[in-house]
Amino acid sequence: MSPKVLSLLEATNVSVSTQGEDRLIRAHGQTLYEVFSLRQTGLKRIPDVVVWPGEFGISKRRNSILWLDEDNLVACIEAGIIGQDLERELNSRGYTSGHEPDSYEFSSLGGWVATRASGMKKNLYGNIEDLLVQVTMVTARGTLERPCRGPRVSSGPDFNHVILGSEGKPFNPSLLCVVLCCLSVACGRYQGTNSYKPFSNRNQLIRFFPVGNQLVLSHLFSRALLTSFISLLPAQRCQPSSIRLMDNAQFKFGQSLRPVPGYFGLLLDGLKRIYITKIKGFSVDEMCVTTLLFEGDPEDVKKNQAKIYSIALKFGGIPAGETNGMRGYMLTFVIAYIRDLALDYHILAESFETSVPWDKAILLCTNVKQRVARECKVMNVEHYLISCRVTQTYDAGCCIYFYFGYNFMGQKDPIGSYDYIEHCARDEIIACGGSISHHHGVGKLRSHWYPKQVSSVGVELYQSTKRQLDPKNVFANGNLLRSHL
Repeated sequence: MSPKVLSLLEATNVSVSTQGEDRLIRAHGQTLYEVFSLRQTGLKRIPDVVVWPGEFGISKRRNSILWLDEDNLVACIEAGIIGQDLERELNSRGYTSGHEPDSYEFSSLGGWVATRASGMKKNLYGNIEDLLVQVTMVTARGTLERPCRGPRVSSGPDFNHVILGSEGKPFNPSLLCVVLCCLSVACGRYQGTNSYKPFSNRNQLIRFFPVGNQLVLSHLFSRALLTSFISLLPAQRCQPSSIRLMDNAQFKFGQSLRPVPGYFGLLLDGLKRIYITKIKGFSVDEMCVTTLLFEGDPEDVKKNQAKIYSIALKFGGIPAGETNGMRGYMLTFVIAYIRDLALDYHILAESFETSVPWDKAILLCTNVKQRVARECKVMNVEHYLISCRVTQTYDAGCCIYFYFGYNFMGQKDPIGSYDYIEHCARDEIIACGGSISHHHGVGKLRSHWYPKQVSSVGVELYQSTKRQLDPKNVFANGNLLRSHL
């Protein structure tokens, strides 16, 4: 940027920065391509200047809690606040938003709304659309806002839901009013795990036992698992705050991350292995783990545990211990760091997710894994890992995460090979009845599939909204749809 243009920009009294760190941070996101480029080839472009808005009474960083209404348990928060900063500030006042995505140390409140995000404890607190009460949207034509902060309003199409999942395309969220929960209600935590093996009766899956203040579950990943035990929890209205089901490949991967035990630890592990495999008859190559997190009033949690326990007693499993449950829950937060660390060892890895009805979940998991295996052969990839986990459950279906990684030694275009395989995997997901995304959104990476997911009429409706609110196509150019207006 020329000094003349910069001086004209500074004359408008908006906050600007030409510092290298500010520019570099905003030159990339956290996608595999961007992290790989940072480490291997460098970024193709870096912004000349960073500009923060100073209008509408908004702080330049847009990261403040403007007010907190304790009577209605609602807070007005600027869209730029980062998740962990939001929770820290709310916790200091005795509240929580309850929204805890595994990216919350990087992602912002506005980003959650723009991508229709989901937190790990959505069973208790809801997804982001359940927390949003009111939003001020900044458009190229002015601001759009619903004046009433009522918990539910029937006044024609709800523009709050227009911005949810909009990905900043026609407008950006600026101020958001979100529902809060008192920490005094959400202070108790309980986790658990169980292990189990396949049975001749496929309806027998799991039982669990509380261990102290924790409840941890590990069990086999059989075909009946998703459609029986896991799907029963939302139907019986007894879901824990968080539920994670890992397949065998991911279970063994998690076990490989355990600290190296000492002599007595090795002895104890050996005894456990004998008990699990020889006495209980479990197969190490079939076992998997489910981690449950309970949060809330101790008495309510106790009742919920009892209800789940009555369901789980119909299935056959054994407890795997409190430590495994806590490790499984934390694995969700650290897996992104493992992805970056793996680059040091010539391993490219990334996750992709979908939502799918219960009756198609097993088919989808099986077909996607098989498709990835076939495409790895096509791309001459010999060493790879493909695993999956169920991360969210609903009455009508679930969210499934896939984790794919491979050794890229000998690949001329590692990112190109990865993109090809993931593209094929997403084709398979959609062919099996899955969605583009459960909560990651579309953006540019998944825009290829967007038109067919909303129909030609949906595309035209979206483009009409875009032309009306952003006629010069300034906001998020290229997201959702690749074509120009």
